Amino acid sequence: MNCSHIVAVYFSPTHTSRRIAREVARGTGLGLLAEIDLTCEAGCDPIALPQDALILLAAPVYGGRVSPTALERLARLRGQGQAAVAVVVYGNRDYEDALLELSDRAKDWGLTPVAAGAFIGEHSYSRPSLPVAEGRPDEDDLKRCRDFAAAVMEKLHRCGSLEQACDFPVKGSRPYKALKPSTPQAPITLPEKCLRCGSCLKHCPTQAIFRAEDGSMDTDKGRCIKCCACVKDCPAQARVFDTPFSEFLHTHFSARREPEVFL
Repeated sequence: MNCSHIVAVYFSPTHTSRRIAREVARGTGLGLLAEIDLTCEAGCDPIALPQDALILLAAPVYGGRVSPTALERLARLRGQGQAAVAVVVYGNRDYEDALLELSDRAKDWGLTPVAAGAFIGEHSYSRPSLPVAEGRPDEDDLKRCRDFAAAVMEKLHRCGSLEQACDFPVKGSRPYKALKPSTPQAPITLPEKCLRCGSCLKHCPTQAIFRAEDGSMDTDKGRCIKCCACVKDCPAQARVFDTPFSEFLHTHFSARREPEVFL
């Protein structure tokens, strides 16, 4: 069973899922036909996927599940039975049911999952004083991405049909872990540091940030998904998200976790 190209589809506010997806794509040895970045693309038009491509799906984990915003945008995909690889990226705590959820949903979008992997990235709430998976993915993580991709390709060459390739276990439980109600919170802008450059506006995946009447940057807490893209991308370090959960994560989840793959 052969695929001539790979298409990488991802939701990646802090660019980590994108980085992982690109490394997995690189490791397949296939030509990258397209990247479909749904991070700031909130459209509703269906996205038709090419028939002869391997489809790579990558999304971040929020509270043990796939980011709801990611799922909303990935639901635009229209497959025709193509082989797919599901990848989730989590911040060193746990991915719980997220990988199973993404694999299941891929089937709803007309795809045939043949492999799945969970990789680690620096937590969105990580900060210099309270690091959580700081610097991840590192070089070892990226090598694990390439090794995973090579194993996927070996599996596809070995299997005579998609029916054989899609028979593999994925960690997780059904019904999925219940998502707790989200407390309306958002990063704030430090006015003494803010350049009013609009970088945070540009990088917010849910358009939660807006320019107030006085030109300062403000945030709609009801729209914010606490991805901290604005914090990571601010050139002046003028956006901060002060949450006690950062200390909790640093205290309890600093021990290094390793990627897990399923084929």
